[in-house]
Amino acid sequence: MTKMKKEIIFFDGDGTLWYPKSTKYTKKPHWIYMESKNAKDHYKHLVMIPTVLSALKKLKKMGVITILLSTHPHPPKEADSKVTHFRLNDLFDEIHATREFHGSKGEFIVKILKERSIPKTKALMVGDHYRWDYKSARDVGVDALLIESEYMQKDIQGRRIKKTIKKLSDIFSHV
Repeated sequence: MTKMKKEIIFFDGDGTLWYPKSTKYTKKPHWIYMESKNAKDHYKHLVMIPTVLSALKKLKKMGVITILLSTHPHPPKEADSKVTHFRLNDLFDEIHATREFHGSKGEFIVKILKERSIPKTKALMVGDHYRWDYKSARDVGVDALLIESEYMQKDIQGRRIKKTIKKLSDIFSHV
């Protein structure tokens, strides 16, 4: 039996697992928090991205540890609320709301890997934003995948990104 390349995968939430149904990958998803009237109003704008549910279920069957690292302007419990809203609770081992600065996800990744005694080489970060997701993981020595989108293309101009995927189910060539 071949051993998996990755034991633990960290996921961003907005733009990676769900996005606004009206703009999908054409506009950065955090617009809904700025335009929503209250904390629950934005749920009516969000839909789960195709292939997310099947990919997460398959990863769990493979024994991969899955962790959500979500950064947004609402209180930390909001990350749990979205996972519950999309009925994904059983598919995540941990859910964390990271702080609002670019290196925060990297700090969380290092802390979690240390707590679980997992080497960085066995970890992967998947996200839709270069600075918040991809670079944050790469800066701490963890492999990362960037989901392709129209807004990502503007974000990465002039940067060489080695690993991108078109949809979450493309992750299996990296685990």
